Amino acid sequence: MRVLITGVAGFIGTNLSLHYLEKRHKVYGIDNFDKYNSLDLKKFRLRILKKQKNFIFKKIDITDRDDLFKYFKNKKIDLIIHLAGQAGVRYSLLNPKKYINNNIIGFLNIVFSAKKYNIKKIIYASSSSVYGDSKKFPSKETDKLKQKNIYAVSKKLNEKIAEVYSKLTQIKFIGLRFFTIYGEFGRTDMFLFKLFKSSFNKDIFKINNFGNHLRDFTYIKDVNEIVYKLSFKNLGKNEIFNICSNNPKNIFKIVKYFKKENDVRVHLVNKHKADILKTHGDNSKLIKKIKFDNFTNINKEIFKIYDWYKRNKIYKM
Repeated sequence: MRVLITGVAGFIGTNLSLHYLEKRHKVYGIDNFDKYNSLDLKKFRLRILKKQKNFIFKKIDITDRDDLFKYFKNKKIDLIIHLAGQAGVRYSLLNPKKYINNNIIGFLNIVFSAKKYNIKKIIYASSSSVYGDSKKFPSKETDKLKQKNIYAVSKKLNEKIAEVYSKLTQIKFIGLRFFTIYGEFGRTDMFLFKLFKSSFNKDIFKINNFGNHLRDFTYIKDVNEIVYKLSFKNLGKNEIFNICSNNPKNIFKIVKYFKKENDVRVHLVNKHKADILKTHGDNSKLIKKIKFDNFTNINKEIFKIYDWYKRNKIYKM
């Protein structure tokens, strides 16, 4: 199978690429190397990908439709996994225009490219943030959505675009509402990697809302298996899945568990206005469709990931 992964130099893009390559599929990867996240970290991930057989990279901005159309020509791609886009809940309050360009116009350009070149399936990244500060848990795919920031709005619009074009084209869409993905190759601004850096450098680790956040942490290797299974599953024209462990954890308790074997100085601070108090997804639809229910507990992997972190100097720069 020929797979195109957009945002390939990102956290999830890198992990999924390695997974498909291990399964001996051909992976085309594109990324625009946006400066929002560390360029050195993206280059580090890409160096690892380029060592793999059957991986081909091209620097492309998905907001440029003409460039995308040229790129797709003669590729004969079977599947698009669309992960490119502007991340960051808090940053969306400062620069909403970037989210419109990257997350909405960019997504439309991917859809138009798929339509033009007769690509039958798009798996795309949505987010648990579309649920907002829900009071009903666990969150189900059929729940009423209450977005509270521009990032979440852009992800919900992606879902609506998929709904419309699943009816107007022959493309099948699968939306992935990711719930706090963690693991190797993660971004430096993610909870675990900030915790690791504070411990390694003996800095103070600040926890918002005095540590009372609950997050439905989902291990990246579980995500790899889930997306891979979905890519071969014959589903409806437009499907949305919660990608979650259905096992929310208290942030402060995870830090306390980490402190059993590692020094870290903790400072509790007030809640940030953009933060969501709790995420907890219902994964029963996912389990029913792909028969995957072996979700990893974060306590089982946290020390292994920290060892991986310490072996990779790029994270400590």
